[in-house]
Parts: sequence; C-alpha cells; structure tokens
Amino acid sequence: MSEFNDYLKELFQPFGEVVIRRMFGGQGVFYDGLMIGIVEDDTLYLKTDPITVGHFEAQELEQFTYAREGKRIGLSFYQAPGEAMDSPEDMTEWATLAYQAALRSKKQT
Repeated sequence: MSEFNDYLKELFQPFGEVVIRRMFGGQGVFYDGLMIGIVEDDTLYLKTDPITVGHFEAQELEQFTYAREGKRIGLSFYQAPGEAMDSPEDMTEWATLAYQAALRSKKQT
C-alpha cells in the first residue's frame, strides 16, 4: 500500500474502516462492501448521485473522468474537498454522503 492509501485509512477512521483495492489501473475505496471512492494519482474521488452531486458541484470540485476511444467519460465520482482531506471530522461528513449515494445506487440495480 502507498503512503497515500495509509493516510486515507487513517483519515476515514472516524467514519469507519475502509478497504482499498486495485482496480482498472486505479483503486477503489470500499466501505461495508460498497465502493464509495476512487483513488487515481493520489487523488480521492467520492461517489455521488443526483441527490448528493450538488454538494460537490457547489464547491466546483472536479468530476472523475477517463479516456475511452478518444472521448472523456465522466463517472459519478467527484474529487474530495480539500478541507475533508485535512480533517477526519470533515471527511466523515463527505464519506457519509458517498456511502448514502452508494446505497441508493445499489438499490436501483
């Protein structure tokens, strides 16, 4: 595990224990079996849905995208806010939003 991943586990500790697994050239952040985040190039992106995405857009946070066939494809993950990356208490609030989005997404499948 990288130092960044060790830091994330510590940062999420008040929220709960997360598991970070390699996938698709990046890593997934899982809580209670659900993917609540993506790590790419030492940047954390948190899961969103139509109910929570406004919180991220209001702070002008970047959406996670990847290249496919010459196009940029956006996923329902947005960069974690800077204050959350510095504060376990703030991260707990944002992680809760991500987990709630993941739960709603699971119910739709």
